[in-house]
Amino acid sequence: MPAYHSAFNELTDLRSAGNMALLPIKTRVRGPSPIADPNAEDIIDEALNLFRANVLFRNFEIKGDADRVLIYLILFITECLGKLARNPSLREAEKILGTLALGNFAIPGDATFPLNALYTAPANKMDADLLRQYVSQLRQEMAIRLPNRIYENDKPGKWWMCFQKRKFMNKSL
Repeated sequence: MPAYHSAFNELTDLRSAGNMALLPIKTRVRGPSPIADPNAEDIIDEALNLFRANVLFRNFEIKGDADRVLIYLILFITECLGKLARNPSLREAEKILGTLALGNFAIPGDATFPLNALYTAPANKMDADLLRQYVSQLRQEMAIRLPNRIYENDKPGKWWMCFQKRKFMNKSL
């Protein structure tokens, strides 16, 4: 059974930085992302929907720049679930994930970025700044939406937490 790929690979009129597509996001977080249609699924929704199916795969064929965004988000969700291992309340989880999203992180081209083999470095400093802002916006929006998706009655759902130790493609951020 093949892994699920991003539906946004079919869009052709997108900007990119490095080889990550700058996809539209439904968000109030400031950043370089185009604003998405509020009634349509965006890349954050897609990553949340495909996480549990895709996290089980060790191999993932990249079919477009949107798949690279999907890979990053799946790895970020895994990192978030690891931070929630102590089963904090919903409020505590929101604080933990908000702090994680705003913390320091590497982007493609940085020496500490674990996926440099799959991503190309941005062409110049302007592209690097654009990519850092976009990834920061993705992380912040994911940190806002993830707790509402995984928490049931102020406890994290077991169906989500059982994936906290899985490594998608044997990688982690």
